Amino acid sequence: MNDTKKTETKKKTKAFDYNRWGYFFIAPFFIVFTIFSLIPLISTFANSLFENYRDGLQQIGPRFVGLANFVAVFKSDILRYIGNTFVIWMAGFIPQIVISLLLSVWFTSSELRIKAQQFFKTVIYMPNLIMASAFAMLFFTIFSDNGPANSILLRLGFTDEAIRFLSSKNWTRGLVATMNFLMWYGNTTILLMAGIMGIDESIYEAAKIDGANPFQTFFKITMPMLMPIFIYVLITSLIGGIQMFDVPQILTNGEGNPNRTSMTLIMYLNKHLASKNYGMAGAVSVITFFITCVFSFSIYSMTMNKYKNMTGGRK
Repeated sequence: MNDTKKTETKKKTKAFDYNRWGYFFIAPFFIVFTIFSLIPLISTFANSLFENYRDGLQQIGPRFVGLANFVAVFKSDILRYIGNTFVIWMAGFIPQIVISLLLSVWFTSSELRIKAQQFFKTVIYMPNLIMASAFAMLFFTIFSDNGPANSILLRLGFTDEAIRFLSSKNWTRGLVATMNFLMWYGNTTILLMAGIMGIDESIYEAAKIDGANPFQTFFKITMPMLMPIFIYVLITSLIGGIQMFDVPQILTNGEGNPNRTSMTLIMYLNKHLASKNYGMAGAVSVITFFITCVFSFSIYSMTMNKYKNMTGGRK
């Protein structure tokens, strides 16, 4: 009996020793998350409650003011900047998701069998590898008053005078949305392709035998089974859209021209950071955080209800 107990004790000790290695392997994630995410997040919340800015050479604060920074932010034009951000994001996301769905279905179709798929996949993904700042400078040069776009239009006789693209609200928003579309539709296509390739091919074969046409197959089989990946793409794109900064910042010289109609939420945040008004910047950051959480949670809740109670394929 004593030998049996000793053996069991040794087994438990060994199991416990092995289990400790799990904590060792996951520790780096929690350390990095704490240092680079959790501490800055708490610091941002704290800064939002303090008056802390520079007036010339004089440092004002930090002085606790409670919610005064939030009141000041909502008295500004922040609602206008939130609207600008969502309009520009939607203008780029809608064509992005439509084109990406179309390309992903084409590339994964066993009937079309498109040749040189690897080449096309590489080409559509390449814009994602270009730095946004370089992309913005390229568009700034092309669509400037004396740029190549105006030169071509004038030579072809489509216009009698140069179009001031960057002085028009619609043109400027359209250019920003176009750049976001070009940079991200390749990445979205790859994600959707991965989702479609995970669908059992026998389901499509059964639908074909039952006489389903391509449209019925897409809307009745592909989209419902692709929904988790689709929602992931939607939420990550939404988060990226709310954080939109570098492209409109460079294209409009940081002013959101014309008349701040292209000023995004993060550009407004950057204004406060540039002026070292850390209290107001913290308040804008907290508001941005809550907007992101509310929209992400709402989209997830409304679209994924049918999946949340599913276990092992049963509801």
